[in-house]
Parts: sequence; structure tokens; C-alpha cells
Amino acid sequence: MARSRLVTVSPLLFAMLFVVVVLSSSFADCLVSLSLRAIGQMVIMGWDGTEVTPQIRHLIEEHHLGSILLTAKNLKSAHQTAKLVQELQTIAHQAGHLQPLLIALDQENGGVNSLYDEDYICQFPSAMGQAAAGNADLAYKVAKATATEVSAVGVNLILGPVLDVLTNARYQPLGVRAVGDDPQEVSQYGIAAMNGYKDAGVATCGKHFPSYGNLDFLGSSLDVPIITQTLEELSLSALVPFRNAIATGKLDAMFVGGCGITNPSMNVNHACLSDQVVDDLLRNELGFTGVAISECLEMEALRSEIGVKTGTVMAVEAGCDLVLLCRAYDVQLEAVAGLKLGVENELLTKERIYTSLRRVLKMKNACTSWAKALNPPGISLLSKIHPSHLNLSINAYDDSITVIRDNEKLLPLNESMHQEEELLLLTPLVKPLPASSLTKNILEAKNKSDSAPSEHDKWIHRDRGVIMSGEGVFRELGRSLARARRGKLLHTSYTANGKKSLVVVAVSSPYDFAMDKSIGTYICTFDFTEMAMAALVRALCGSSRARGTLPGTLRKSRKAVKSRQHWLVEPYDRDRDSNGLNDLLSALARAAAPNHRFLTTTTAHSFEIFNPNIEESHFVVRNSSTQALYGFCATYHTQGTGIIGAIFVDPTKRNVAIGRSLHRRALRALIQKRGTKKIQLGICFPGVFLGIPTDDGGLKTWFSNSGWDLQFPRRLANMVIADLSSWSAPEGLLQSIQRANMSFDLIHGLENAETVLAHVSGNANPEVFELYRLALQETKSCGVVRAKCQRGGLVGTVVICSPGSQVAGYVPALQGGEEVLVGGIIAPVVAPGNGDLLVIQGLALMGLRQNKAHKSGRSVLSWVGEEGMEGLGAMGWEVLEGWEEFTNSVENVSFLEG
Repeated sequence: MARSRLVTVSPLLFAMLFVVVVLSSSFADCLVSLSLRAIGQMVIMGWDGTEVTPQIRHLIEEHHLGSILLTAKNLKSAHQTAKLVQELQTIAHQAGHLQPLLIALDQENGGVNSLYDEDYICQFPSAMGQAAAGNADLAYKVAKATATEVSAVGVNLILGPVLDVLTNARYQPLGVRAVGDDPQEVSQYGIAAMNGYKDAGVATCGKHFPSYGNLDFLGSSLDVPIITQTLEELSLSALVPFRNAIATGKLDAMFVGGCGITNPSMNVNHACLSDQVVDDLLRNELGFTGVAISECLEMEALRSEIGVKTGTVMAVEAGCDLVLLCRAYDVQLEAVAGLKLGVENELLTKERIYTSLRRVLKMKNACTSWAKALNPPGISLLSKIHPSHLNLSINAYDDSITVIRDNEKLLPLNESMHQEEELLLLTPLVKPLPASSLTKNILEAKNKSDSAPSEHDKWIHRDRGVIMSGEGVFRELGRSLARARRGKLLHTSYTANGKKSLVVVAVSSPYDFAMDKSIGTYICTFDFTEMAMAALVRALCGSSRARGTLPGTLRKSRKAVKSRQHWLVEPYDRDRDSNGLNDLLSALARAAAPNHRFLTTTTAHSFEIFNPNIEESHFVVRNSSTQALYGFCATYHTQGTGIIGAIFVDPTKRNVAIGRSLHRRALRALIQKRGTKKIQLGICFPGVFLGIPTDDGGLKTWFSNSGWDLQFPRRLANMVIADLSSWSAPEGLLQSIQRANMSFDLIHGLENAETVLAHVSGNANPEVFELYRLALQETKSCGVVRAKCQRGGLVGTVVICSPGSQVAGYVPALQGGEEVLVGGIIAPVVAPGNGDLLVIQGLALMGLRQNKAHKSGRSVLSWVGEEGMEGLGAMGWEVLEGWEEFTNSVENVSFLEG
């Protein structure tokens, strides 16, 4: 006769869960049964739709789902939200959940609000806008008001505050969602917001650990952005706000990002799946004891690389307590199945599961109860608090509006303009922010006004049947501005021309034109919600004074944060400096990352092109006693474009302003040349640096801090087929080229090159034109492949060079040494059109055939644009080096200061 066995858990877990009685079963069976019910408390899930679906109900009832993430796709109004949340909690209660659901929401204000209701839910400035107001107490009040409102509809967890430091502010996606680039200021405002949430009875979740403030983006949707800073660098900046928030003891949860980390001490593909990040860094080093929430595991990069089942187990093994699955029901079931398999395979231990369970239930105990969850106060409370919150919102926006410059004294407009003068308003076409009912009505009305259309309305509807999403906010801005100044106003797009007094308004990041002193009057709103636009009108027209300040280090004197040391910069002298430059290049090669091997084949000769149509001027910082070079900068000038082709500093002499001294001298020299219209960073002839290496965030930060506008890069790459002997053309490529009726031929010599040079001149930079001229002159070892369409017109060209050619000497990636002969395929130039990808593939194919004929063991394709990388990847090409080329207008000379 089988004996019964009673299996119990600790008193704490007994109170939280249940006692399991099992007859004739093993202890492992008991553990699995107990753990499966706990699994539901370890996931947080969402769905699309404004009503409870059978799928989300099934997850709550059958899989014991304990946490829900609501997004804007779920929420129509405050009343609907309260009703929806109450229904979700009722389902959980009737299903036997011992504690209510966690209901989480992104409600950061500014441009990131999941819940908007003009009648009951107030809009407040973004985190950066609040910091611009210069009052941490205001941030506390805004956070408390926000949390009070969302708590009234049943939300008990806000995914905030944002604790990221914008270490590289000018091109990071967070923008105004973050306070700024000063770690202590981010800490101050982050903790103020956290206290506001807590005092309103809502749980808090810091984000995005370890930092989304300085990410390198590799381009493809399958590539995860990465952090390249060392742990020491992170500790001094990015981790400071997280450490300070944890030290208060009031932070309930931490959102762990999905970014990668690559530095000498850590190589992590996804932070939230790494015990180095969660258990070691977050818990052991920073001392966090709350709930760790993973980034959404539905992200494409993780799904394609690892799979959700394995990824979910890895997240829990790493130390995450709640695993986020945003909306796909099949993926959510896959995650639950993965956790069950993890338990059955004993990858997830009883202790690991119960540790997470204790943390989650402790947070629930602190922020909710069944009495509170089943009876949210809803509209009755919101209607009472709305007037005071609206007044707080107006004051907060007025305090946040920031005038960075007003050199021409244009503000307020009612003092600088006569009423009869016409005001021109230029606005962008943008994606929408959370819209008020007013904007929604504008979108739905489709200009069904009885009155005659204004010039403003004519522009909004020109050539379009409906208003584009996002235009409603700026349309109302135009109307408000016209009313406020009681004068003429014309609203148009950015295409307007003419010299007028200009007021530039940044309606998001202040970094856009902060350093461009050609803009005399510059004002910032930090978001483009209707409340922000209303505050802007008040500031422009003088009914309120713009009192805001710039965030973080922008507020400080730029000269104060730059090194005051200046180095003597001299022109490069070949006889005197070439040996020193070779020594400098060798030192750089030894200190460079493995993927910068091109430095090992770069020599002093690589920078001197001796081309009569390209003026070259190089500069050095040197020790005149030892003749050692501490720094080198290569510059070129052709057809109105000044180019920085390289800038080097001895690794042992960095951070003492050598690079800044070279940079300043080079720019002055280029701008002073007659006819200079633009300045370019990166060059393909010589092709040592095509731009800033994409994997060097520090160098990008340096140029950004030196005044370059790095918002609009041209992404380029050198690509390689390492083993040409084993390569073969992909199946179907030749047939596709034949179906397109495309033909190719190879030419040598300038006498046959008139159409080639005309094509390159019309479709590429002037230095590329000179590269082609050199290649065509080198008839024995170089040629140009032409691609022609069915009608015989030229649609593409590429330079082909055999190993050891003169052209190859200017492209270090083509230097294979004695190991292997490297064939070059350089500077594909394709006329834009529907078939340009096939043209690039065809040119590469013809180039590979020529390289094989020259007995090359490897092929390198240099200066490939982003538009061709994916198609070439399908042929077997791999990225050898990635670059970003930048071009700035010569009028932006603020980077010559300091």
C-alpha cells in the first residue's frame, strides 16, 4: 500500500502560495507542480486591443500570469482604461490568484505616454524639459501627479524613471526622454521622480540598465546596439544614477536592457540574458535587491539568434525576476513552455524560482491589494484633481521653454515685429505623439470647415486628401500663434527660401543646433505635445518669459570643459617626418582593436597622393628634440570640399589636447582655402579612413564634442571574400542579370573613358572622380568595369585592380602582405534607380571574375554604400570595416573655438 507524503514550503511561501499534498509521487514531481504555478508570476505580458481577448484571459486563468503591460494600443480613455483594468483584476481574482495583477505602464510624459485623455489625464514636459525648468521639486510634483492619475485607473507600476545618462547625446535615440548628460543631475531628477511615484502609491522601475545613453548602432534589424565603454568608464558616468537610486532603498524594480556590451572585461550579446550584468553588476556590485525586469524577448535579434524558449530560461538564469513578452500570443506560450522545460530539466532550481517569487510578491504587497485593485477610484478622483494638475502642467511647460540664443533680439515677437508684418512658420512632417481629442477631431474632420480656408489650411491640405499623421499639433500651433500675435501668418514646409529674420525652435532634442552659431535665435521646447506648443506661443509672444536652461554640460561654458592646452602644429615634411609617422602608425596598430588591422598595412606613403587636382596639406604635432610624432592629420581639398582624411594621436599622449590642436589647425586651413563650401570627414582616395569607424563610439563622441553635426551619416564599408578559391556565384544571380538585359565590359585607359568619367562626376564625390582617373591611367594593373542597361546607357561602374597596383597602395585593406594576394574592387558608382541593387551585384560579380583571373586569393570591395551591403552580403561578402562619413556646411564654424 502506497504511503502518503506531505510536502510543504517555507512559512512565507505557504502564506503566499499553498501547500501541496501528493500521493505516491516523487519529490521532483512535487517541485515541478509547485514551480509551474510560480512560473506565471515570473512573466509580464501584453497584447494588442482595447478589450480583454480570449488569449490574455487564458494566460491569466490557466497559466497564472501575474503581471500585465498596457500600451497605447490598449488604451482609449481614462474611463475605458479603468474598466479594462478592473476586468483584468476580476479575472485574476476569480481564477484564484492570491494577489492582484501587477499593471505596468510607460507614462514618462513628453512624447512617451501610453495613456492620454484630454479631459482627465494631464500632459507634462519630458524628463529633459523638467530638468530645463531647473527645479527638482517640480519633477517630484509632476511625477506624483502622473502616478496619482494612472493609479486612479488601476495602474500600480510605472516603468520609470529613466536613469540613462546621455553620454553621447547628439545621436542617441532616447533624446529628451533622458534628463541629460550630467550623471549627478540625472540622479537628482531621477530620484525626485521616483519619490513622486512612490508617494502616490505606485511601484517604480528604473531604466534602462546598464545604459541606453551611448549605444553604437550597427544598422541591421538583426544587430543589437552595443555599449563599448569599459566598466570603469560606465562606473564614472552611466552607472552613477542607477547606483544613487538603488542607494535610496526606494527603487522597486530595474528594467534591464537588451543591448550588447563589448569591452576588454565583458563580451555580452544581450544584457538581460547575462549573469555578468544582472547578478554580478546589478546585484552584487550595485547592491540591488528588488525585481529585475528583462527587455522584451520578442525583439527580432534575440528571436533569430537564440529563440524565445532558450532566451526566457537564460533571462531567469541571469537573475531576471520578470521576463517581458510584449504582445504575440504564440511567442508568450513559447516562453511559458520554455520555463516549464527549464524546471523539468532542472536548469531552473527551486531556490532560483522562489527567490524571484519572493521579490515579485514583495513588490505587489507594497503597491496593491485586492480592495484597491477591484475598486479603482477612476473618474470620480480624476475629475477632482484635474484642475490643479492642469495648472501644474501649464506652469511646468512655461518654466521649461528655453532660449539658448537671441542674438538679434527677436523675442518676444510682439516687440520685434510690427503687427502688419507677415510671420512665416516652417514645420516638419513628423510621426504623431499622443494626440488630444482636439487633434483627433482635426484629423477626422478633414477640413470640413464652413469658413474659407486660410493660407495655413491650404498648405496643410495641398496635394493631399487627408492630414498626415503628426501634422495636427503643428497646425494648431500655427493657429495659436496667429491668434496670439493678432497678425499675418503663413505656414509652409522647409522648402521656403529667402533671407528673413529667423527664429529656430527645436521641438525635441536641444542638441540639434546647440553648437550652430549661424542660428542667431534658438529656442527649445523638449517635446512637441500640444501643451508644449501652447507654452511656446506664450514665450514667443511675450505673455510668459522663457526661464528654462540647457541640460547638463551644455549649460556650462564650452571653453571651461575643454583642455586649455595648445600644441604647436606644423606642416608635415616628408623628409623630416615620414619615419616618425611610420613609427606612430605602428604604435597605433599595436594599440588598435583586432578589426582595425588595416593600420598594420598603413604607411606614411598611404596619405600622399600627388594628384594635381587634389590639394593636400598634412599637419603634425612633434617633439622637435627627438623627432617623434605625437599626432598627425591628413587634409585634402578639391572642388569646394575640404576633407579630413585621418587624424591620429600617439596612444600614450591622449587626453592632452593634441588631437584638438590638430583638428583646429586643419579646419582653419581648409576653410581659408578659396571656394570652400563644405567640410567632409572621411575620404576614399586615399582610403585609409572612409570616415569614423562605426565601432569606435569614443571617437564619434570626440568629433561630436568638437562641434561636428553627426546626425546624418553616410554609412560605408569595406567588404571581403576571404577565400576566393572556394567562392561561387549564388544560384540564380546570373539569370537575374540576364533577365534584366544588363551587359558588362572592362575598359583601360583614359582614351576610352569619357562616358565613365561623366558618370562618376555626376554620381559621386570629386575625390572619387580622381580615383577613377588614376585607375584608368594605370592600364597594366587597373581597369573599370562598366554596367549598361538594355538601351546601352551607362548605369554603373567599378574600379578593378590587381595585387600590387599603384591604386591598391592607397587602400590599406588591399595590402595582404606575403600571405595572400588581394584583388581590389573599389568605389562602385551606381546611378539611382529601381535596379541599382542588381547593378551593384553584377559589378561585384564581374570584379570577382577579374580578381580570380589575376590569381588573387582574397577580394576586397572598398567604399560600399549602405544601400548595397545587404545585397552583397547575400553573395557571400562580409563586412571587413564599417565607417560613417560626415559632411558639414562651412558656415558652421563653432567647432573652431577653444
